Amino acid sequence: MSYQWPLDASELFGERYPQMINTGLPVSDVDTVRAAVADMWTDAPGGWVHEWSKLAASYAEAGAHERAALAYGWAKFPALADGGKRVALARQLEQYQLAAPGFGLEFQRQVLGLPYRGGTTDVSVHVFTPFGLPPGRPVLIASGGVDSWKMDVHGVLVLLATQLQLRVVAFDIAGTGESAVPMTGSGGAEIVGGLIDHARSLGNGVVGHVGISMGGYFSARSGLAGDVDAAVVLGGPVEAAFTGERKAVFGMDGIVGNALGFDAPPSPEEFAASRAEFSLRPLLDQDRNAPMLIVNGADDVHVPQHDTLVFQGRRDTVVDLVPDTGHCAVSKWGEVFPTVIGWLDRSLAAAGTSR
Repeated sequence: MSYQWPLDASELFGERYPQMINTGLPVSDVDTVRAAVADMWTDAPGGWVHEWSKLAASYAEAGAHERAALAYGWAKFPALADGGKRVALARQLEQYQLAAPGFGLEFQRQVLGLPYRGGTTDVSVHVFTPFGLPPGRPVLIASGGVDSWKMDVHGVLVLLATQLQLRVVAFDIAGTGESAVPMTGSGGAEIVGGLIDHARSLGNGVVGHVGISMGGYFSARSGLAGDVDAAVVLGGPVEAAFTGERKAVFGMDGIVGNALGFDAPPSPEEFAASRAEFSLRPLLDQDRNAPMLIVNGADDVHVPQHDTLVFQGRRDTVVDLVPDTGHCAVSKWGEVFPTVIGWLDRSLAAAGTSR
């Protein structure tokens, strides 16, 4: 189920521009697409999917498959709301697999049957393993968010695997990307729980969880519940973001509505009811969390500061609200990720020695 909704492409470029250029695309090429796009949904010259796909096809023809995958990722952004977006996702996957020999580490694509509501659901995962990885290393599970999925955060996944010298298992959260089920808090967490169990069998039994944006909701959930040995929450909503007090901007209402499985724009009452079950207040009221690192930008327009600062004072928890940057602190990832990597290295090593 999916639907289109009113969305200003120029506003979307304004908000996502740092992400577009910080994940590997040349500024000049992004600027060219930005100048050409006049409409979000028209699948024709001047349309978002058309212009991004045109750039991606030029990369593919030149053999620049990794850049082609990134550009097709923007073509299908921000939701699989029509056939053109779904075609772009299929082409992104095709180009991504063609690029894999150049990733600089071992890459495997697997489909896992993970627990979901009394049965199982197929979850496609991408496994990154540094060459010559010794046995007995921790494993990291990682995901992007509600509109930037596992292939879109490729650079982060490779950075984590190579810098930490461990295996990274990347996935799309429920309701996004290649997921076959809608996004719910409990159902999505059940899938994550199954993936954590799988990851424990791949290394020394120690598992960390890195979540970006809405993926950070699920890493916050697994960290607060003590289901993992360390959790990094990068721009994750946990409580205040799910109330009706904050107006959605830059099309986030439609992005989330698609992920939730609606086939038409939900009424305010339907939207509020669907989001209410996501609040992590019950887990925040407990004192059982794994070590956690909570990071976000102070100027985030999507996630209130409360959802970062609420972690202050918790045991085994480090909180960093980064000034002068927005959602997920994406414009300062060059500063943020050395901190993330250092913290994970220490936390996972400590978890290993305590086993």
